[in-house]
Amino acid sequence: MIGVTVLGSTGSVGVSTLDVLSRHSEQFRVVALSAHRDSARMAEQCRRYRPLVAVMVDEEAARDLRERLADRPEGPRILAGRAALETVATLPETHYVMAAIVGAAGLPPTLAAARAGKRVLLANKESLVVAGALLMRAIAESGAELLPIDSEHNAIFQCLPPNFGEGLPAVGVERILLTASGGPLREWPIDQLDQVTPEQACAHPTWAMGRKISVDSATMMNKGLEVIEACWLFGTSTERVQVVVHPQSVIHSLVQYQDGSVLAQLGNPDMRTPIAHALGWPLRLDAGVAPLDLFKVGHLDFEEPDLARFPCLGLAFEAARLGGTAPVILNAANEIAVAAFLERRIDLPGIAAVVAETLEAMPREDVSGQDLAFLLDVDQRARVAAEQQVRTRAARR
Repeated sequence: MIGVTVLGSTGSVGVSTLDVLSRHSEQFRVVALSAHRDSARMAEQCRRYRPLVAVMVDEEAARDLRERLADRPEGPRILAGRAALETVATLPETHYVMAAIVGAAGLPPTLAAARAGKRVLLANKESLVVAGALLMRAIAESGAELLPIDSEHNAIFQCLPPNFGEGLPAVGVERILLTASGGPLREWPIDQLDQVTPEQACAHPTWAMGRKISVDSATMMNKGLEVIEACWLFGTSTERVQVVVHPQSVIHSLVQYQDGSVLAQLGNPDMRTPIAHALGWPLRLDAGVAPLDLFKVGHLDFEEPDLARFPCLGLAFEAARLGGTAPVILNAANEIAVAAFLERRIDLPGIAAVVAETLEAMPREDVSGQDLAFLLDVDQRARVAAEQQVRTRAARR
């Protein structure tokens, strides 16, 4: 039996992962689950999937979970706090770790799983944005496996030859085409974007996602972070990555080869497909996803991204080119700005403004040879600086 720990089990990716695992109970066992504070859903998951360990980051939520499961003396063992995430990511019973915690908070347990030699199913793109060199070094040194879960990167992985680690030019790859839906605001008048509500920004036309990721999709910061992630995953630079707006979200990404060939991975927009691919790789598993009906799809559209509408995408490309701590600052500032938008403290265009102002205010530092503590310190300083920018903008409204 293959033991699986699901970090972020109550989120959309975590729920989809458990659905796939339940279809293959003869092959996989749920060893541990983690969540931030949704103790009600965690209690339901514990009763259904019977993990050995359950982690609630929030202490009060952990107490509530113990009360909800008081009638189950057989377990699970309930742990609390962020340090417990690293504990369950490295359990000897765990072979695969689904890293689905949103934001920089998912970095320490993801890195711990990599250092412990686990198969890391990476749905937490911030781990590579904030600590790409550190994580890739840990993977190489421990012999761990890193398989991408983001539908775009998983699609690219499926379209590349097995030896892509030799370098994309060496295996005949010209460039990676990273698709983006364009989100719910693709056709909004630019001069009315300051009127967008959190509910409208979260109303994604094709994907069901959490609120933070939904806002990132609306600003296309999500795609910018994915550009940085792709550079680390596939050992390339931004010059070989192109973003293509594809509203139908049927082609999940493409790889263009030097001989003129373009390989694409297609499927219905359902996260269970990349999850099942990573769980079963190099074999294929039933994901419970309906087959793609091309006659129903009818047509596929493609557009260039409008950087005037989506300035966050341009900021991400710039941070990737600058390197050093710039991606760390970009990610931290975006998390603060998105939270402020969801709290209605700033408007939607304010997200890009806060990120740009924070990048300008903070010095760019070299990350060569730096450890996790250094990166987390930069992350924290960037959050403080971004919050100051938020307060300044909020005071003007």
